[in-house]
Amino acid sequence: MSPKTRILTQRDIARLVDLPTAIRVIRSVFIATARGDTRMPPKLYLPLSRDSDFRAMPAALRRPAACGIKWVNVHPANPAKGLPSIMAIIVLNDPATGVPLAVMDGLLITKLRTAAAAAVAAKALARSNSRVVGLVGCGGQADAQVLALAELFDLDEVRVWGRAQGEAERFCARLRRRLRVRWSPVAGIKACVTDADLIVTMTPSRRPLVMRQWVKSGAHINAVGADAPGKQELDPAILRDALVVVDDHRQAIHGGEINVPISKKQFSPKQIHATVGDLLLGRKPGRTRSDQITVFDSTGLATHDVALAHESYRLALKSRLGKLVQIFQR
Repeated sequence: MSPKTRILTQRDIARLVDLPTAIRVIRSVFIATARGDTRMPPKLYLPLSRDSDFRAMPAALRRPAACGIKWVNVHPANPAKGLPSIMAIIVLNDPATGVPLAVMDGLLITKLRTAAAAAVAAKALARSNSRVVGLVGCGGQADAQVLALAELFDLDEVRVWGRAQGEAERFCARLRRRLRVRWSPVAGIKACVTDADLIVTMTPSRRPLVMRQWVKSGAHINAVGADAPGKQELDPAILRDALVVVDDHRQAIHGGEINVPISKKQFSPKQIHATVGDLLLGRKPGRTRSDQITVFDSTGLATHDVALAHESYRLALKSRLGKLVQIFQR
């Protein structure tokens, strides 16, 4: 009998996986990676014209046994054409036979796993009484980021800065229906981050946007936007003064928030304190002082994509969701 492959759309993924599920899965993968139970070759970039590129992200897990690859594109000019600037497909395979178990939308999985990873890191690093969030950027990732933080922190206020006029106001109006906090759209980045307990940066910037003097003692920063060489959102002085934790050493040095400061010798790889998995396993301490600034350099891990894809597939089997197709003939 020829194997069949399950096709899962973005709507299917939304029905199958919520943020608490994503947080649980991603936390377990951070720990599995720290124990050596995952495999993840370097992310492969295929540069194209006009700042566009494709990225191939393969990974394998030992428990649950799974492997797969995410093929994701970044095309900044797409919104003018009525298309998403980022799209992704994940192929999930049976590691024992190579059979493609599922082909699924990877955009929502990317959004959920990125927000979950940042929330897990914040829980391990931020002060437990953190109440005020500053969102630098309010694009497609922003709602999941703040909602994931709200799963783990008792938030009072969310300040939002957006590059486009009216963007922050529209974002706050939309999210008020989903999270009961004080929503504060602000005109500048300084007003967004000053006195914030939790800062999330989510822009494609190639120059520092958040200055050291704006960040209060004891704040935690999730640096999410820098995911390729040359990208940078934070003043290097923040990194020098902070406890810096990464999701993956190699990826962070190559294309995370620390990549530009390292290339300019403003920060050293030796100054990386730990990975999130190291903290969760107790190999390294997290915050040691209430006035310490902490930074999580998030680059996005293929292991997280594959783990959440596998969980989506498992739940799809249970609920019989998704279309079955026969790709290969025996």
